[in-house]
Amino acid sequence: MKRIITLVFLIAGFTISAQIAPHKYFVEFKDKNQNPWSLDHPEQFLTPRAIQRRQAMGIGYEQNDLPVTPVYLQTIQNLGAQILNPTKWLNGTTIYLADTSLIDTIKKLLFVKSVVNHSGVSLKVSAPYDKFYIENQIVPVSRPSYSVKNASGFDYGESYAQIHQVDGDVMHQNGFRGQGIVIAQLDAGFYHVPLLPAFDSLRANNQILGYKDFVKNGLPVFDDPKDAHGMWVLSIMGGLIPGHLIGSAPKACFWLLKTEEYQHEYETEEYNWVSGAEFADSVGADIITSSLGYTLFDSTFRDHTCADMDGHTTVCSRGANTAFSKGIVVVVSAGNEGDKPYWRCISAPADADFAIACAAVDSDGKRVSFSSLGVDTGGRVKPNVAAMGYLTVIQDVGGNITRGNGTSFSAPIIAGMTACLLQSRPAYANTFIKNAIERAGNHSSTPDSLTGYGIPDFVKAMNITGIKEDSRSINLSAFPNPVSSGLSLKFNSSQAGTSEIKIIDAIGRAHMVRIISVREGENSLIINNLTGLKPGMYIITLNSEFLHATCQMIKLPE
Repeated sequence: MKRIITLVFLIAGFTISAQIAPHKYFVEFKDKNQNPWSLDHPEQFLTPRAIQRRQAMGIGYEQNDLPVTPVYLQTIQNLGAQILNPTKWLNGTTIYLADTSLIDTIKKLLFVKSVVNHSGVSLKVSAPYDKFYIENQIVPVSRPSYSVKNASGFDYGESYAQIHQVDGDVMHQNGFRGQGIVIAQLDAGFYHVPLLPAFDSLRANNQILGYKDFVKNGLPVFDDPKDAHGMWVLSIMGGLIPGHLIGSAPKACFWLLKTEEYQHEYETEEYNWVSGAEFADSVGADIITSSLGYTLFDSTFRDHTCADMDGHTTVCSRGANTAFSKGIVVVVSAGNEGDKPYWRCISAPADADFAIACAAVDSDGKRVSFSSLGVDTGGRVKPNVAAMGYLTVIQDVGGNITRGNGTSFSAPIIAGMTACLLQSRPAYANTFIKNAIERAGNHSSTPDSLTGYGIPDFVKAMNITGIKEDSRSINLSAFPNPVSSGLSLKFNSSQAGTSEIKIIDAIGRAHMVRIISVREGENSLIINNLTGLKPGMYIITLNSEFLHATCQMIKLPE
């Protein structure tokens, strides 16, 4: 279904359409044989910043870190396919075929595991709504602006409510405005970001690190006024027009990654999303934020169902979980279907087990009816948190300050404030950052399927994560990794006491919970029996009031 998670221009009437999707396919490979890169040399495919993040969190390197085998890509290209976006996490590539008869030849290649067809015919009476649909028109803010300052003199103007609601003004006052944190924004176009006034500060301070188009392979992402969704979202995080708009993380740095084709909705865009997330990982992003969601498609035979929103089934949700396993905080919009009869549940990748899915509330903290419904059973809580997504202050394509509605606009508030939280706690793993944000929600003890744990107070989240300065760097490591049976853990602690250790699977279930004695200094722990664990990725956590650490473990078959 055509959707970007924002409520924008009203589409009047319906038209009969019969569209043939592009002849795009995803080709999955069987292995990464003949690969010229080595896990012993991650500098070949990761930047120093990405390697530093992995080392700080005790996260090792695994097969899905290796790029796709080049000779496989070259072979397919030689047959006449256009290579679009290879993805190492899914071990394959999206391709375009002008001659679709070639697909049978590609399927017969010895290194090809499967081919997913993204082509098809749509005979829908338009989509149930356009991906830029609106329920409440984007409206200009009142003039003249009013002045709302906090103790340090920051003049938030009309944007005060959305920042104050999550205690962001206090975080800013304390010096936490996202400095040193890199946010990768996966979105549609970023119209006129190099020119519009809300981004003057970002440009002057070189806070826009770069951009990349995963839809049209390298073309600029700033030129189409109809493709401005990414620009709106960026203005909520990085915008700075004192007296009118101060973003949630005005000092953070940004990568602008276009993965969404705003004119259509094909499953190819989910693969684009994964490629964008891989790029974010490779350049060392701390946070991925994405106000995109996928449910139904132009080609009906690829449609998802609410049953698919189980946290780890759809392509982009799997990508979001993998990004989290690399140490990245993933913040996404929950969706705008809460009052729609044909789809009310959250979308992908909001359903991803390790993503922070954001619902929408108004300035009084009341849930807005369009905010998609989630779950609060079986140990899963979706959405996770909420922020202001109704009459949120943004910048429009003309550089004016306006208001808009949608969970597209609640997610960047949370993402920007997460950058401020990470700045305040730079040595903390993403597992603890996510947990602290949830625990800081205004009804964290009674989470529900409407707003999850509620509206987070980021000052409270900072205090939840706060421990002594000299006890932050734990450097938890697991070996061998990957592992088939026995596992050894090593870590340092600033003091003696007890701590809880957990092994958590990809859907958030704890498979081992143990209270261990910890001594000051170097510690080691042997876990002899892992035979009950299925093969896959797990996260190991150590947690107490003085000890916080996490690392990744890959379980092999017996």
